[in-house]
Amino acid sequence: MSSTGKSTRTTVFTPRLQALLHDHCGEDLFRLDDSTVGVAGTALTHQILSARPATEFERPTFKPLHGRSIPRTDAAKLMQAIGSDVRAALKTPASKTTDLSGAWPHVGHVYLRDLLLGADPYRLRILMDRALELTPKLTWALIAAGAVPSVPLRPGASAIAKLTANAATYNDRRYAMGLYRRTAAPVCFTISTLVANALWLGSPFDDDTSNRNILHEAMRLLPPSWNILRNASPEYTALDSRIGPNDDILILPFLSHRDPAIWDDPDQFRPERWDSIDPDQQPGYLPFGHTSERCWGRHMVMPLAERLLDILRGNGLAVSPRQITAEVPLTGLLGVFQVNISRQ
Repeated sequence: MSSTGKSTRTTVFTPRLQALLHDHCGEDLFRLDDSTVGVAGTALTHQILSARPATEFERPTFKPLHGRSIPRTDAAKLMQAIGSDVRAALKTPASKTTDLSGAWPHVGHVYLRDLLLGADPYRLRILMDRALELTPKLTWALIAAGAVPSVPLRPGASAIAKLTANAATYNDRRYAMGLYRRTAAPVCFTISTLVANALWLGSPFDDDTSNRNILHEAMRLLPPSWNILRNASPEYTALDSRIGPNDDILILPFLSHRDPAIWDDPDQFRPERWDSIDPDQQPGYLPFGHTSERCWGRHMVMPLAERLLDILRGNGLAVSPRQITAEVPLTGLLGVFQVNISRQ
């Protein structure tokens, strides 16, 4: 358990995450199992992530799909398309009557899905359903059924949908629909989870606290990418004799973000600390990866997350005072499972 955030709230980590915090916070390298070492030390993390680029199997979003590699040029086109959709969404006025009360991150996810992809065909929008994260077989069943006919688009369809609609054959459509989900869903999932985390950790916020500081502090305590995998490679053994030639490496921002050697009051939600910290230069702070290979989506995440926080704060929404605990399950995207948001 952790008492981060408002003093009356308790964050309950799944046992494996809690064990990491209890057993290894402050360590630079430790063994997780016979073939995996964990790394949280800032100097060693920098050396490992600088040693070589990530392989296609280590990239979190653009791993091979249906046995097909995704070239970086194709990945760049997809990110440019969703980036165009984000910029278009940010130009639309935020409705002051939007009701964002309810269970987060689900409410935020639905808002973002409709904001970015509202004019897309149902067979594409349904691929944004959060439940599909738990049932990959259902995801591919939906894609297999949806790819049978061509994908006609209405005016106003997203740029990412237009790339999908260009696929001419069934196999190409199935592949393109998989890429649509791989590209668009993480944007909606990550932002809604990040904002839910921020709400849980600190709402209601002081009026003079910036959204940017709130989000950086939320990502420090609950980093969306809480681990970074690097498969065994000869470069790593040369860096540290404790790393064997067959050892995979799990870089753990989850731990470096709470290292007492780096942070004052590491377990406390203190957004004001970012008044004097440059997040791009801060050692051990890796919410969007390492300087050698930053997440392409970071320039989408922050503006949309700030937009959501603006709406929430403007409407007086915060965590229900009746909720005093929230669980953080062991998933790829680190976040509170459910936060009940209501008008205060």
